[in-house]
Amino acid sequence: MPELRIQVVSVPVSDQDRAKAFYLENLGFEEVSDAPYGEGRRWVEVRPAGSPTSLTLVTWFPSMPAGSLQGLVIDTPDVQEAYTELLARGVHFAHEPRKEPWGTFTTFTDPDGNGFVLAQAAPRQES
Repeated sequence: MPELRIQVVSVPVSDQDRAKAFYLENLGFEEVSDAPYGEGRRWVEVRPAGSPTSLTLVTWFPSMPAGSLQGLVIDTPDVQEAYTELLARGVHFAHEPRKEPWGTFTTFTDPDGNGFVLAQAAPRQES
C-alpha cells in the first residue's frame, strides 16, 4: 500500500476575508498562506496550530457551493475545554458537548454553514 496523508481540505466559502477572519479569530487557527492564485483568485490556507492538515478557503468550485462541506471532524484532547473557550470567542454550537460510547462531541458551523464536529475520542479500553 502507498503511504497516504491528507494535506489540504477545500472549504467552500462565499467571502474569503470573512471566512479567514472566522478561522483565525474565532477558532484560533494560524494562517499558512494568503496569495494570488490564478486570475482574480486567492489561495487562502489556514490550519489549527501544529496540524499537518490545513484548510483552503475556496470560492471557485461550481460543484462546491458555499456551506456545502459537512461533517469534517476536528479532534481535541478536551472537548469541554475547547467548547468553553470557542464559545467565548464567538463560535456558535448546535448543542453542548454530548458523551457517546465512542467519545464526546459537539457541532458548529462557520459563517457560510459549513459543518464541523468537535470531537474527543473515548479512552481506549485495555483488553
